[in-house]
Parts: sequence; structure tokens; C-alpha cells
Amino acid sequence: MHIVDGALSNAVVLGGGVLAVGGLALGLRSLTLEKIPVAGVLSATFFVAALVHVPLGPSSVHLIMNGLAGLVLGWAAFPALFVGLLLQAVFFGFGGLTVLGVNTVNIALPAVLVWLLCRRGVASADTRVAVLTGFVGGALAIVLTAVQVALVLWLSGDEFLPAAKLVVLAHVPVAVIEGLVCAAAVTLIHRVKPELFGTLAAPARAA
Repeated sequence: MHIVDGALSNAVVLGGGVLAVGGLALGLRSLTLEKIPVAGVLSATFFVAALVHVPLGPSSVHLIMNGLAGLVLGWAAFPALFVGLLLQAVFFGFGGLTVLGVNTVNIALPAVLVWLLCRRGVASADTRVAVLTGFVGGALAIVLTAVQVALVLWLSGDEFLPAAKLVVLAHVPVAVIEGLVCAAAVTLIHRVKPELFGTLAAPARAA
């Protein structure tokens, strides 16, 4: 889902950079010492998952795992995903440095939005509710990312409109896969480390 250097207008690149700086500032403020190891693991997960990609015009199709990162980290997903994007750009030329801000916003902002919408669901003491919410969160993050990528392409010129539509359509099956993977991850986390979600206590039953 990375956009390559040279594909976007200067105004879009600048706007993405400003938004990325704001997101990183908020993310770093919420990145507590307890979250750093988890952020490192999720950053590495994103780094590896996104390396297996299929080029698609000015973008690409691949797994992202930003939904899971958002559900676990909240705003701290911004610095975690930014580090992964930076390393991919520097070592593999994947995406690019001039569009690093836009790519960060496209991937990290949906992660935060999913966290805001789904954090209570994944923290539910009812595992079924948590797993279903995890699926929705994982799939929704991909859909939102695809829409954002399509939007910034369209804002950079009408000639990108066909590619923008293709990006959204191509990521429908990816959204389903990410939803299933995220649901499986939520299931595992609830079994071994539910405090990552701040799992809510089950309501007491009447005697």
C-alpha cells in the first residue's frame, strides 16, 4: 500500500508530512516504557508482512497488519509504523523518502481510527465479542488505508483516478485476510496476555 516517490503532487506530499509530524508527536507522547517492546514487535511484524508485495501502478498490494497495531498501541502506532516504513525505504527502496510522511499517515491514521472505534470491543471479557471486533478492526484498517491511498492519488491529478479505483478494489480480498489474521491474533492475546487490551472484567452474575 506504499506510494512511490514522484507519484504525488508537492502539495499532497507537504500536507502528508505535516500530518505525519503531528501524529508522531501524539504517538511518542503515548509511547510508555511498557509499550516499547510491543511496539517493536508490531513494527517488525509490519516490516516483514509488507515486504511481500505485488506492485500495482504507483502503489502496491500486500499485508499491513496496521489494524492489529492500532488495537494494541493506539496513538503509539504512529511511531511504530513510521519506523517500519523508514527502514523499508532506506534498505529496500520500498515506498520512498519524499513520500514517507504520506505513507505514514495512510497506514498509521487508519490504525488509530480503528483503535478509537474498536478498543472497547477487543477489551471485552466476552472472547467472541473481542474476536469479532478484531476481525472488523483488521479489515476496516485496510479499507480505510486503501481509501486514503486512492484519495491522495486523486488529489495529485485526475490521471491517477483509474489507479485509485484499482487500489481500492484490489484490497477488498486483502481486507478479508487481514481481518481473519487480526481475529486470530486477538484470540491468542486474550489467552496469553489480555492486559494488552486492558480487558474488561466479566460482569458479576447474580446469586
